[in-house]
Amino acid sequence: MGGKPPIQSDLFPVHVPADDVIDQVVAALPMLPPVIRYYDDFDDVQHSIRDPAGQVVFELAITGRTIRVDFTWFVANHALLLKHVFLFLLGEDLSVSTAANYLIAAPHLALADIIEIVRAGPIGIATVWARLRVREMPLSAYILVKALLRLLCRHRLRGWADTYDTYIATTLPLPARDAYAGVRSGDVFLSADEEAAIVRYLDEMVVALESTTVPSYEVICDAGMLLCAYQFAMRPIQIAMLSMRNVRIWQDAPDGPSTVHLTFHMAKQKSNSKRKPLTRRVKREWALIFVALQARRTAEGLAGAGHFFAVESNYEAGTRIAALVRKLIDSEDLGTATDLRHTAAQRLVDAGASHEELAEFMGHSNVQTGLVYYETSATHAERVNRALGASDIYRRVAKIAHDRFISPEELTLLKGEQQIAGVPHGIPIAGIGGCKSGQPACPYNPVTSCYGCRKFMPLHDKAMHERVLAEMREVVIFFDQSSRGDTRSPAYLQLQRTIAEIQTVIEELEGDNR
Repeated sequence: MGGKPPIQSDLFPVHVPADDVIDQVVAALPMLPPVIRYYDDFDDVQHSIRDPAGQVVFELAITGRTIRVDFTWFVANHALLLKHVFLFLLGEDLSVSTAANYLIAAPHLALADIIEIVRAGPIGIATVWARLRVREMPLSAYILVKALLRLLCRHRLRGWADTYDTYIATTLPLPARDAYAGVRSGDVFLSADEEAAIVRYLDEMVVALESTTVPSYEVICDAGMLLCAYQFAMRPIQIAMLSMRNVRIWQDAPDGPSTVHLTFHMAKQKSNSKRKPLTRRVKREWALIFVALQARRTAEGLAGAGHFFAVESNYEAGTRIAALVRKLIDSEDLGTATDLRHTAAQRLVDAGASHEELAEFMGHSNVQTGLVYYETSATHAERVNRALGASDIYRRVAKIAHDRFISPEELTLLKGEQQIAGVPHGIPIAGIGGCKSGQPACPYNPVTSCYGCRKFMPLHDKAMHERVLAEMREVVIFFDQSSRGDTRSPAYLQLQRTIAEIQTVIEELEGDNR
């Protein structure tokens, strides 16, 4: 009998029908270039793959790590076809990491599968695709098949043409999966107590930086990375890539507080052209963390070099953030940078952010991406209940630290500037406690900012705090009834936080009386 011997794969040593369809396709494709160049924005370096046709392993430098794409699994022209797909994906403006992830899934497709896909043509591909869909392969394997079909379209091979691009995208469905299952179930969100533990840690880090015993450089770096993930919902790759030129620090007055702005790029976009820069302002209370890091780097002669947090890869950044958060919230599962990102998104939506505001905050190129957070968000009535402190879900508010309780006698002995008094929202309030540092030294509003402050010394008088709570609730109701109940306004959110923290003080006093 004539013909070629059966083709074998090292990974799948199964005989398949003799077929030279892959040989025909590879012969019709242009030769691979002598060098494939790609840019790794993490190291800010252009790398090269020399003699790609002869290489059996592509060792790719991606986000600080070396990723191996091994072609020894495949016979000669099978491997060559996959290299053409890799080059094609890079030409579509995909990042090298995305292209590599698709190629790494190639061993899930046996040589017989590739032959069947190429041979099918536009008429028979639907039947082949239906058989592939019933198999439990990773999503990247199915996307790789679509990339192979688009490569055939680009070169008008096996009956394919550019006019079939829409057909491939819409008529060949990917396996059903819910990428936001954790969001819908709420499993990825941190509780109020867990968020408070993070806030308390960052506050304590600032206090430590102001003391004589300054934490180590690595500890400050971990706190800075945690801040980025918690406040700005930054991904590990965005945090790891942050460089000195992306951190701007200045003071409006010589002795005034520092202002910190961070600039980072959108991540996980389908094309590099969509990776627009995003600028964020660090909370002034936490700006000292970045000031301290910049001072350390400047002292070591690293003011303009390297990555700001001195991490070698996005994997290292994600691992260190997760380890710190899990230590703070005492969890073995929850606490990754992704969990912090989901929590930040839900926090913004619950506060009443629009679709456009959420997309801008999260760095989504499509406003539809964040719609899932609105499906699980509280209604307007629920947000009002939360501000009133009447919601069962949000009654478990954070136990924010304060210095200590003081007696009425101790309050009278304090200096006048240490006795707290104010007129929040037109309501005169005095006698709720004392301030360790004194009101003139505090840049925040009296009364509303005192509850929850670590320098606050609340009066050991439950009735006093209950009167303040009732007056704050009247303000919330007034805001809502007069159409001023904008849950995004700083005043409304401040009221919500103040009420929750007043309740915490009352609950502590109730616990002391039991």
